[in-house]
Amino acid sequence: MSLAGIYIHIPFCRARCSYCDFATGTYAAPLAERYVRALAQEIRAFPALENEACEADTIYFGGGTPSLLSPAQVETILEAVRSRFRIRQDAEVTMEMNPGTLTPEILREFRHLGINRASFGAQTFDDDELRQLGRTHTAEDVRLTIKYLREAGFRNVSFDLIAGLPGQTLEAWARNLDEALKLRPEHLSFYLLEVHEGTPLAEQIRRGRMPHTDEDLAAEMYRLMLNEASRAGYTHYEISNLSLAGFESRHNSKYWLGHPTYGFGCSAHSFDGARRRWSNERDAARYTELIEAGRSPLVESMELSRQDVEAEAVFLGLRLLRGISLHEYQRRFGRDLRAEQADNLARLKEAGLIEITDDLLKLTRTGALLSNEVFATFV
Repeated sequence: MSLAGIYIHIPFCRARCSYCDFATGTYAAPLAERYVRALAQEIRAFPALENEACEADTIYFGGGTPSLLSPAQVETILEAVRSRFRIRQDAEVTMEMNPGTLTPEILREFRHLGINRASFGAQTFDDDELRQLGRTHTAEDVRLTIKYLREAGFRNVSFDLIAGLPGQTLEAWARNLDEALKLRPEHLSFYLLEVHEGTPLAEQIRRGRMPHTDEDLAAEMYRLMLNEASRAGYTHYEISNLSLAGFESRHNSKYWLGHPTYGFGCSAHSFDGARRRWSNERDAARYTELIEAGRSPLVESMELSRQDVEAEAVFLGLRLLRGISLHEYQRRFGRDLRAEQADNLARLKEAGLIEITDDLLKLTRTGALLSNEVFATFV
């Protein structure tokens, strides 16, 4: 079995962004302290696994804003993880952070604890756009944060950028890219803005206080991102991710490759690498209460059918721009995808969404932009 990844969900934020649909809430110290204790308890209660399933080479603190925790709280969580899993010495240990909330001293302590990869939402280098999104940081905070990270010894830093903001122009997006690439992060995650029902941003658009996003313009922004990043030495290795050589996200790659990932904390999802998926209670306070009462936080568990597993192998594998091996698919499932999906593959190829070279089936650049249309074929 493949090495596992460990996901730790920290649901607390200083403020909730207008577009956010994640399981997060405003930071409150008393709940955070109880939550950390509950989280450590859940991890320590994780059932013993056999052989390589006990061994992990990635840990990912996501949220929310995990960096709001104190170094002592982070240490408590890491000790719990190491009590249940064999963590590789060269493990990738990522923490999501918010610009403008970190001091050089805190970052040095996180680095000392073994956090060796930082990921944060720069989102945009336009302060007006940041305010529009409800972000609490400024563009200057991003520049300072990466300076502090480098000084603290972080050599693997990832930015998130969002395109397609209401009213955003192509020229403004080009300036964002220029700013981001000058800072030379090892990794870039790029997202087209999604407007989720129930968020403040969706309500603002509904009331006409914000313009609707322009999907054609957002597509142009996507293409510009890929062109400029490629010229700067970045490789587009996944639909929404680019990196310098050797800095692909090892943890996120586990999701796309179907490797085992074990999630802890409220709303965390897990996969055993074979058939079973399960997830936890979404609400942080309720999750904490369940653990404190000695009850399981599990709210959903499902066994994937063979058809589900086969479909996931295609549409998750295709997220990686290197594509999937048709020979490996046939070896694993006993099915000839090229023959069984001949008509669909021909249609997608004719539309310029996929290409098949020798043994590999992969998305084109246009296919990456319209990936949902491709994936729907195989689901």
